[in-house]
Amino acid sequence: MDEAGFHRLRVGGVDRLTDDAVAVTFELPDALAPVFRHRAGQHLTVRRPGSDARRTYSVCTSAVTGPLRVAVKRLDGGLLSTWLTDGLRPGDELEVLPPAGRFGPAVDPARRRRYGLVAAGSGITPLLSIAATVLDVEPHSEVVLLYGNRTTGDVMFLEELSDLKDRHPTRLELLHVLSGEEQESELLSGRLDRQRLQRLVATLVPVDEVDEWYLCGPFALVTEAREVLREAGARQVHVELFHAAAPPPRPPRPPGQAVATSTVIATLHGRTSTVAVERDGQPVLDAVLAVRPDAPFACKGGVCGTCRARVVEGAVAMDVNYALEPDELAAGVVLTCQAHPTTDRVRLAFL
Repeated sequence: MDEAGFHRLRVGGVDRLTDDAVAVTFELPDALAPVFRHRAGQHLTVRRPGSDARRTYSVCTSAVTGPLRVAVKRLDGGLLSTWLTDGLRPGDELEVLPPAGRFGPAVDPARRRRYGLVAAGSGITPLLSIAATVLDVEPHSEVVLLYGNRTTGDVMFLEELSDLKDRHPTRLELLHVLSGEEQESELLSGRLDRQRLQRLVATLVPVDEVDEWYLCGPFALVTEAREVLREAGARQVHVELFHAAAPPPRPPRPPGQAVATSTVIATLHGRTSTVAVERDGQPVLDAVLAVRPDAPFACKGGVCGTCRARVVEGAVAMDVNYALEPDELAAGVVLTCQAHPTTDRVRLAFL
């Protein structure tokens, strides 16, 4: 393990899922098995050796029966995703942080619940883990999955989903919604947008029959689905984004205005560091990284939640937040990649 907490893991397999996506399976030494034991819906931060390019990828397997496996979809201009999907081979090594994230239920064999999952494209990755884990651990629970894609050829984990359906025919309801292929049902033929979601929850997937919802996919889908479900009276709706638009630039400081600086005291891995941060300047994370290169981060876009910290003293303001749940915000948790101090002194504890 290096000073930033990364472990070198050998790649055991690289399996083609679609033309632009692969599943990467890691070989896990016995000594690291407890370190990389994941919960349903968690993700890994992956870094290419010799580079600081890092990204988060969701684990796509059951938390109890599956290997450590993530899915990667190639993005236009994506430095890491392009190499992972086109150049990675079994036997290569990647630097990986232990599993992180809170997107997923705390499964319990005694529970009887109905879970609603809504995904599009690569958003299926954490939801596949949630579905497989729930079906493994909670014998009395059911899962309904709405999965939007353009064509059947674009469906990631098509075989795995079919196998999961075959193993749990009465407990898994699987609905593929395809925008580029006509299906037997008109309701499942077209884009998974607001209008179609409204029709689906009014007919095939009544909201009052679902206890918890988990949504993952493009920004527009997730935000529209969350609004549709809340308008329909959904009780619990959890979201995760893989990508979001960059926040607007902060307004420039007026000419002649004095620079306001705060003292930020950050505790990480049992050590405390102090740094001065301009209130209208760089985010807290960037200032902390200058003195603590082991500070955790991945996307720096307010999406992945890797840089989470709790405000112990003082206050900060965030530009955007796509990763934190309401209970985390109430507990003082912030995304340091989006945080700017608003008090003279701020004390943070990285999580």
